[in-house]
Amino acid sequence: MAATTHTVTNQPPPLVGYDVFAADRALVEAVERHLDPALLDEARGDLSALGLTSGSAQVQEWGVQANENPPKLRTHDRYGHRIDEVEFHPSWHRLLGKGVSAGLTSAWSRPGGHVRRAAGFVIWTQVEAGNGCPLSMTHAAVPALRTDPALAAEWEPRLTSTIYDQELVPAARKPGALFGMGMTEKQGGSDVRANTTEARPLAEDGTYELTGHKWFCSAPMSDGFLVLAQAPQGLTCFLVPRVLADGTRNVFRIQRLKDKLGNRSNASSEVEFDGTWARRVGDEGRGVRTIIEMVAATRLDCVLGSAALMRQAVAQAVHHAAHREAFGGKLVDKPLMRNVLADMALESEAATALALRLAAAYDDGSERERAFLRLAVPAAKYWVTKRCTPVAVEALECLGGNGYVEESGMPRLLRESPLNSVWEGAGNVQALDVLRALQREPGALDAYLREVGQARGADHRLDGAIKNLLTELADLEGVEGRARRLVERIALVLQGSLLVRYAPPEVADAFCASRLGGDWGSAFGTLPHSLDLATVVERARPVS
Repeated sequence: MAATTHTVTNQPPPLVGYDVFAADRALVEAVERHLDPALLDEARGDLSALGLTSGSAQVQEWGVQANENPPKLRTHDRYGHRIDEVEFHPSWHRLLGKGVSAGLTSAWSRPGGHVRRAAGFVIWTQVEAGNGCPLSMTHAAVPALRTDPALAAEWEPRLTSTIYDQELVPAARKPGALFGMGMTEKQGGSDVRANTTEARPLAEDGTYELTGHKWFCSAPMSDGFLVLAQAPQGLTCFLVPRVLADGTRNVFRIQRLKDKLGNRSNASSEVEFDGTWARRVGDEGRGVRTIIEMVAATRLDCVLGSAALMRQAVAQAVHHAAHREAFGGKLVDKPLMRNVLADMALESEAATALALRLAAAYDDGSERERAFLRLAVPAAKYWVTKRCTPVAVEALECLGGNGYVEESGMPRLLRESPLNSVWEGAGNVQALDVLRALQREPGALDAYLREVGQARGADHRLDGAIKNLLTELADLEGVEGRARRLVERIALVLQGSLLVRYAPPEVADAFCASRLGGDWGSAFGTLPHSLDLATVVERARPVS
C-alpha cells in the first residue's frame, strides 16, 4: 500500500539546469563594461557555454563526488618503490580538465584575457572550489617565469594550453602542464625570509640541488613547482620539475596530505626535498621579488574565488526564498527576509564589481594601472575574503534546517568560505602589505584616489567616506595598530565608487547608506527599511 503521509510539498526545486553566467547580472555587466566591444560576442558565447556546463546537474554532481571522495596518498608501489603519488576521484580529473579547456590557465597573451578568465573563474568556482587551486597557480606562474625568457619560452605554452594531461611524464612530452607553488615552511609561515631549505649550486649553470621541506604544497601532482630556497646569495626562486627530462622522478617526497576544514577535493601536502634537482628562476637573492607577481595573481584569484562563493550562496538563498512559502506567502516577499537577502546581495555584487575591475587593470597593463593594483589587490584580498564566511553563514540560515544538511550543498560552501582569507597571506599580512604600498609607493595611492575620485559628487555618503579616508591617510604615525580599520575603509570606498558609477541606483543607494553612511546594524538584514530592497533581491535572483 502506498504511503499517504509522505507527499512532498513546499520544497524548492534544485538550482540546476541554468546558465550560471547569464543568471548573474552583476557579472554579465562587469564583463560588458571592461571588455573591448569587438570581443564581447565571442566572450559571451564562451562564458555562457561554461555557465551552462556549470549549471548542469551532471557537473554539479561531479563537484559533490570530488569532495565526498578526497585524494589519497600513495607513498610506495606494491613492490616497495617510492612513488609519492596522489590518487584523485575521476570526477576531480573531469572538473580539472573542464577548467583547463575553458581557458582558466590562459590569460596573459590574449586580448581581454584577464577579464574573460576572471569571469570564467567566478563561474567555475561555484561548481567546485578545490580544482581552482591548480588552475590558479598554473595561471599565476607565468609572470614569474617571464623573468627568465628561456624558461618562459619552454614552459609558458604548456601552462597556457587548453589540454589537460594528468600523466606523470617529462613535461616536454605533454601537450599541457600544471604548476604548483611551495613557499611556506613550518618554522616561518608567512615570514618566508626565515625559510631554511638550502639550494646548493651544481656544475651546470643555473641548476641546483635542494634540501629541505615545505609545510604547505598544494596540488602535489602538478608538473612543476615554484619554490623558495636559500642559495649562497640569499633567498632565491627555483623551478622544481616533478619528472626529470630523462623520465626519472625528481626527489619530491610527499610526507602526508593535510586534513583540511574544507577544500577537501584538493590535495594539500607536506613535501621533503633531499637532493632535489631545481632550476633557478631570476637572480640569486631576489626570490621574493621574482615570485611576487605570482603571489599577486593568486591573491586576485582569492578575491575572485570568494566572490564566486558569495554569489553561489546568495543565489541558493534567493532561489530557496523565491519558492518556499511560510506564514501565508513566499519567503522572498516577507519584508524581513527581503532585507536579509538584499543585504547579502549587496555584499556579493560589490565583491564581483571589485574583482572584475582588478582583472581589467591587469589587461590594461599601464603604469598607472599597475600602481593601482599594488594597493587595490591586497586591500581587496583582505576585505572581500573576510566577507565570504558571514555571507555563507547567513545564506545557510536562509534555508533553515535544510541548509544545515550536507545534501543542500551549503555546508560545503561554508567550509570553503574561510580558505581564501588564509591562503596567500592572512588578513594581517594583507593589511601590512597595503601599509608598505602607502609608505613606499606614492604612485599607488595616487592611482587609487584617481579611481575613486571618478565617482565624486554622485553620492554624498561616498563623498563623506572619501573625505574621512583622506583624513586617516594624512596621519600614518603608529598606523600598524589601526591598519585593519584603514584597509577596510580603502576597500569599502573603492567598492562604493564602483557601484555608484556602474550599478543600478537601488544597489548603489543601499550600499552607500549601509556600508558608507553608517545606517546599518551588526548583522545582515539591518538595511534601512526605506530602501527599494525588492529590486535589489530580484537582481540577485538566479533566473537566466
